[in-house]
Amino acid sequence: MPQSLRRDGVESVPSAPAAQSFLACLKAARHETWPYDYWLLENPLPAGACDAIAGLPFPPPRGAEFSGRRETNNATRVYFTPENQTKFEVCRQVVEGFQDPRVRSAIEQATGADLSGSLLRIEYCQDTDGFWLEPHTDIKVKKFTMLVYLADDPKLSGAGTDVYQGPPDFEHVGSAPYGKNKGLIFIPGENTWHGVAPRHIEGVRKSIIVNYVTPDWRDAWELA
Repeated sequence: MPQSLRRDGVESVPSAPAAQSFLACLKAARHETWPYDYWLLENPLPAGACDAIAGLPFPPPRGAEFSGRRETNNATRVYFTPENQTKFEVCRQVVEGFQDPRVRSAIEQATGADLSGSLLRIEYCQDTDGFWLEPHTDIKVKKFTMLVYLADDPKLSGAGTDVYQGPPDFEHVGSAPYGKNKGLIFIPGENTWHGVAPRHIEGVRKSIIVNYVTPDWRDAWELA
């Protein structure tokens, strides 16, 4: 993994573009504390990465079933696997950035997450009209969740992830702004209720989901 050194031999800013972009973004992130801690992001990925990911040769899934859960369509989901990193430079670059130990350390310091021993999982999502996600909390084996949106289409401006107060009423608190290279971070917990309320999606709602997960992640083939 490329590194940069000052003349005194001390490591300085990571040279991987994805690491540089994310570290700068995290420092400037807007931290919200209600109904749980989450961070709103601007430019977490390097210039050009969103377009490169959105241009990957994976068509939106056909015949998807919209049940309010992503796992309903597991057979058509796309990940930044070692194979896809070999095929597509942008996948390799993004994985390289989020594998950088300085990125993990910065996340832990900023959010209080414990990422020790965790593994990286990145999913490329293409959601079409009819898609929705019921309010849910991420499973315990996920130690970090980041969503990054990939398009600037004004018709998708209201398609960001929804934040909820939780049971019993699941009051809608707000939504992350959807736009190119905008995003959302939270550390999965018992109160981190989120989803995508049913709404008309005109076009394709493209995003990536970045997770650090525990080593006992069941579907190891999904990992970076």
